[in-house]
Parts: sequence; C-alpha cells; structure tokens
Amino acid sequence: MASKEIIQNNSKYDISYEIQNNNQKECIIFLHGWGSNKEIMRDSFAKYLADFKLLFIDLPGFGNSSIVSALSTKEYAQIIDLFLEALHVEKNIIFGHSFGGKVALLLNPDVLVLLSSAGILNKKSFKTRFKIRFFKMLKPLFGESLYKFFATKDVDGLDKTMYETLKNVVNEDFSQYFKDFKKRAFIYWGKDDKAVPLNNAVAIDSLIKNSKLRVYEGDHFFFLNNAQKICKDFKENL
Repeated sequence: MASKEIIQNNSKYDISYEIQNNNQKECIIFLHGWGSNKEIMRDSFAKYLADFKLLFIDLPGFGNSSIVSALSTKEYAQIIDLFLEALHVEKNIIFGHSFGGKVALLLNPDVLVLLSSAGILNKKSFKTRFKIRFFKMLKPLFGESLYKFFATKDVDGLDKTMYETLKNVVNEDFSQYFKDFKKRAFIYWGKDDKAVPLNNAVAIDSLIKNSKLRVYEGDHFFFLNNAQKICKDFKENL
C-alpha cells in the first residue's frame, strides 16, 4: 500500500492506493462505492485480472485517504484526475461501484465498467417523502441534531465533513452525463439490488449508446460472488 499527496484548490489530500501486476502494460483503475474502500475491490477482482496492471484507490474520506472539507462528485473526479496524472496512469479502463461509478463516469475513460452505479434518481416512497417533510417542520425547533433520527444507515458513524459530502452527492442526477458518454461501457448489476434498483441499470443502458448490460444474482454487492463471471465477460468482449 502506498500514498500520494495531491493538491486541489489549495487543499492537500493524501490518496491511499495499491498497484498489482506492475509489469503489465494496460491498467485497470478501481473506484469503490460509498462507505467502502479499495480492499473490497482488490479482494474481489485481483485474482481474475492478472493480465492487467491493477490500481486500487481509496477515495478521499474513505479507507486510508484523507479529506479536508465536504466535496461534490465533480471535486472527487478532479482529485482523482490529478492523482492519475501524478502517477502517469492513463484513463483507459475504470471500474466503478455505486458512488465510484459516478466518479468513473466523470473521468471519461476509454472503457467504463459500471457496477450497480449511482446516478439515476428514483422517485422517493411516500414514507420517505413524509419523513423529509416532517424533518423540515421540526428542524427550526431542534436544528441539525434531529437528522440522526431520520437519516438512512449511510450516515451511521459519519463525521460532519462526510455527512455534508453525502448530502452533496446523494441526490445528483447524472442522466445527462450518461447520455453524453460516447465511449464503451459495460454495465453489471445485481438482480436483487435494493440500494440501486435494476431499473436504474436499464435506464443507464438506454442512455449510453455503446453499452452492454449483464445482470447477475445478488444485491448491491453482487460482484463479491460474481467477480469471476464479470471478469470473464469483460475480457471476452473487450
């Protein structure tokens, strides 16, 4: 494991990363999802992609990478872009899971591999809409301290910076970015994904002109049990 210091907007970020198969020419970059880290990507995919150089990255605020202040997805992409430039790594192939899929999309690689990617907004349920309205009614009386009683499990254990970051990124609509992506895309999804439902995969597949969708058994972390199949399909169709 190594770390690289990156300066973005006068702020310093220490980005933790790991490289495997350094003797191979073509590199695959891996970006994990919200609340995760590079190790989950490494442990899932490394053994099946020995013929590629593999770069596993902790996004700022996750794993062993630092964060200075609340970020947007665009700022995450800017930081990772600077990081890749510093390591002289070209953006040929990027795997992105969930939130990492949005960052990968903004990096505009030659080949984009989306694993249950975030970025498509779904209509909130009546229960969720009611909680939001109720929270807004009570907020003037109790302030931000009330949020923990209404928030999703994604905020569990978050400090203020990461909570503000989550608020920045959670409701972004990336439909136009998917539509504007003109290169190759592989879309892999879990059939029983509740965090990012399968209809989102269908929407992304319809928006990206040159894309291919494959669906596997499993939930939001379907790739943990399907990495070998995903890598086989990816290499056969690359």
